[in-house]
Amino acid sequence: MLDVRRLEALLAVARTGSVSRAAEELHYGQPTVSHHLRRLEAETGAVLLQRVGRGVRLTAEGRRLADRAEELLGLLQRAETELADATTLRHGRVRLAAFPSATATLVPRLLAALADEAPGLVLELTEAEPPEGIAMLRTGEADLALAFSYPDREEDPQLTVTELLDDPLFLVTDAARAPEGALRDLGAYAAARWVTGCERCRSELLVLCEAAGFEPDVVFATDDYVAVQAMVAAGLGVSLLPGLALRAHRHPGVVVTPVPDAHRRIHVLGYGQPPLPPAVARVVAVLAAVARGSARSAQSASDAGEATAGQPSG
Repeated sequence: MLDVRRLEALLAVARTGSVSRAAEELHYGQPTVSHHLRRLEAETGAVLLQRVGRGVRLTAEGRRLADRAEELLGLLQRAETELADATTLRHGRVRLAAFPSATATLVPRLLAALADEAPGLVLELTEAEPPEGIAMLRTGEADLALAFSYPDREEDPQLTVTELLDDPLFLVTDAARAPEGALRDLGAYAAARWVTGCERCRSELLVLCEAAGFEPDVVFATDDYVAVQAMVAAGLGVSLLPGLALRAHRHPGVVVTPVPDAHRRIHVLGYGQPPLPPAVARVVAVLAAVARGSARSAQSASDAGEATAGQPSG
């Protein structure tokens, strides 16, 4: 492996035509430059310089090596610049996978905050449900994944988890089915028809209904929270939706009521062990701040009674 300092000495001699002037340019002593050049010739087994009067010139072999050295040193300089840009966040790219209701609520605030705090950082967004987002982390297609889970789920030890907020669950009904006062027991809806998510997304509903002593009669299944609310508003059934979904879209024909002690956990996931690259760590930090603000806003709305009487705000 050729020493970078010796290649720099060869290039300086090529530019200046003199060992002494090359030493001045590099801020070395002349003996140091001469030593680097001798060692370079010994390592390559080639004569690289010829004396001409009081100066030197490169041989054909020296010129070929100098041309390649210029390319290599240019690439090294470019790599150093790119790393410095990423470290100082002058430039950077982070690929984020996020589930739909987070894309509609948390991600716009994240983008706005990053535009103020790290304008050189580019966030590339892909909408993906948690299983797909985690798969993207494993294959290297994403740097971070915004995901959710329920309290009884086990964590994957290969994932770095940063908790963001607890997202409360709400019973969603039409006006005719809305509970009077606070909801105390889902069992009151044991005979109702239910509109819910696909099989992999309805697990928490099944757990809550089982605790209330019944199995829900699921008549429609879709992961589209806009469609769920439209069906409920049309009197086709009742549903259970998280706060972020209701803040992303609220049908005027539905009534929402908090389900006591029911929530999902929102977190941002990375793959592998910390520390995270600087740009990725900055996105996580800003996202955590955005989530704290979102949680405070949702709590204020709940305290004011807005979550029960109307759209969860925030």
